Amino acid sequence: MDVVDCYRVLGLRSGASFADIKASYRRLAQQYHPDINPNDHKAKEKFITLTEAYKLLLQAVTPAADTPQQSSVKSSPRQTATPHHKATTQTKTYSTKTTTQQVAAPEQAKPKPPNILEVERRLKWNTYQQLQRFLRERRFPQAIALAEALAERLPEDAEIRQWQAISYQIWGRALIAEKQWLKARIYLKKALKTDPHNKSLVDEVERDFQKLEQIF
Repeated sequence: MDVVDCYRVLGLRSGASFADIKASYRRLAQQYHPDINPNDHKAKEKFITLTEAYKLLLQAVTPAADTPQQSSVKSSPRQTATPHHKATTQTKTYSTKTTTQQVAAPEQAKPKPPNILEVERRLKWNTYQQLQRFLRERRFPQAIALAEALAERLPEDAEIRQWQAISYQIWGRALIAEKQWLKARIYLKKALKTDPHNKSLVDEVERDFQKLEQIF
């Protein structure tokens, strides 16, 4: 997506303010969050698209800075001290320092952008709690969809990949009990592919495959 598409996804006109971007994202994220729409794949995709657009706009749009004064300070001619103009030069140097301090003050007061890491942390643990509830209630398709959506949202998180792989393995084991052996094999293989370095999980899946071999 380019910047124009990002504005469109958030329901804003191009050039909307930083505050409007934040407000629109919060409103839409609450509307399409996977926790609120656990069985709605379109809502899940919309949420992912919203978040991607929001992150891109955070990089492209910053709160308005007080740049005109800064440019005037940088462009002021450098003073050269001479014995004849010593007193005048000292006065101008002091004035320049004062102006620089006055320009720097608004920068310190700029509003901080949203803490993306904190947003992602809350999303991660809220989703984990719902994932555990789905698994306890044996709502395996919903658990799988939720784990996959979170993995797409945070693809570099090793812990989320582990949750996803465990969800595959638990459903594969349940499918063995239901005598859906071919489908069970598919999800057990997905578990191994998703988290191949988890020795504990690998051992569990190998035991499940042994059960399937005994059946066949």
